[in-house]
Amino acid sequence: MSSVVELSVVVPTFNEQPNVQALVARLEQCLRGVRWEVIFVDDDSPDGTAAAVRTLAQADARVRLVHRIHRRGLSSACIEGMLASTAPFVAVMDADLQHDERLLPQMLSTLRAEDLEIVVGSRHVEGGSIGDWGSERELASRFATRLSGLVLKADLKDPMSGFFLLRRALIDEVVHDLSAIGFKILLDIFVTAGRPLRFRELPYEFRLRHAGDSKLDNVVAWQYIAMLLDKSVGRYVPVRFIAFASIGGLGVFVHMAVLWLVFRGLEETFIVGQTVATLVAMTFNFFLNNWFTYRDRRLRGWGLLRGWVSFTLACSLGAVANVGIATYLFNVSPTGGPWWVLSATAGIIVGAVWNYAVTSVYTWNQPKAVTAGR
Repeated sequence: MSSVVELSVVVPTFNEQPNVQALVARLEQCLRGVRWEVIFVDDDSPDGTAAAVRTLAQADARVRLVHRIHRRGLSSACIEGMLASTAPFVAVMDADLQHDERLLPQMLSTLRAEDLEIVVGSRHVEGGSIGDWGSERELASRFATRLSGLVLKADLKDPMSGFFLLRRALIDEVVHDLSAIGFKILLDIFVTAGRPLRFRELPYEFRLRHAGDSKLDNVVAWQYIAMLLDKSVGRYVPVRFIAFASIGGLGVFVHMAVLWLVFRGLEETFIVGQTVATLVAMTFNFFLNNWFTYRDRRLRGWGLLRGWVSFTLACSLGAVANVGIATYLFNVSPTGGPWWVLSATAGIIVGAVWNYAVTSVYTWNQPKAVTAGR
């Protein structure tokens, strides 16, 4: 029998050490007769997930590891895992055992028999189920599914699914244009393709997590919105800039609130109030951007302090550029009318672009990425 791998199962991981051995054992049971491998893509989990995978790989050549350093994100991990495979068929599933691995043989045979490009494990077609989800999570999932209609042109019942199997050729077709933002790689693939894909959904029941903690939080919701924005307006305006500018808008309210408190409430001089408000607003913007806009490059430890200093310096120069451009345009504009508003707006835009450009390079500069594989 040929030893060429027929199916690669890509499993992104972060703090899933208790689950990897159980998942490999289950794949062994359900994929008998299939030449398969499993590629764990681990984002440098502090719980020792990568070490657990390496131990399994020493005893089973079908187990592989892509160990990513200084990079985070489920979608990007899935992409790297798929690209690391040379198999003609690639499946993606979670490590928490919530996806029913017993569906994989049927997904593979269906993909072949019906000349499809992708088969999706679906919770929302007849026979599928979300299992024991709470009402809040079910409502959030349905809302996210409705939002996907803004960019999705296919009649896909479960675009939020993270369980699917596709032909490797499809990834090669779309990979250069994928957003790789957040958790919803399936939706990213469908939208990026830009044409009707040949697909089918097969039902399965979503199971409870086997071990470990859920990764779902408010940041996941933000990343989903960011991916939708990237697919709709990303060709015109970078999504990071939209997030950066939105946080800057919130910073204006923080600035005004602090200014009122110091100037009016504490009866300090205006210049003292303005100085304190500016510093507080910059700090607010820095931490919010570190948490949301640059979550994949998040600064920690001493890097957080250095980042705050560089962010404050960059934004101070941005404020000078803002005032300078606005003043110049106001002085050369005709008197009367809305010119003062347009001048101020131009200054704000110039300052925002400056702040974004400079801080993306000097504050949240992408660290040198390292990938260790087996």
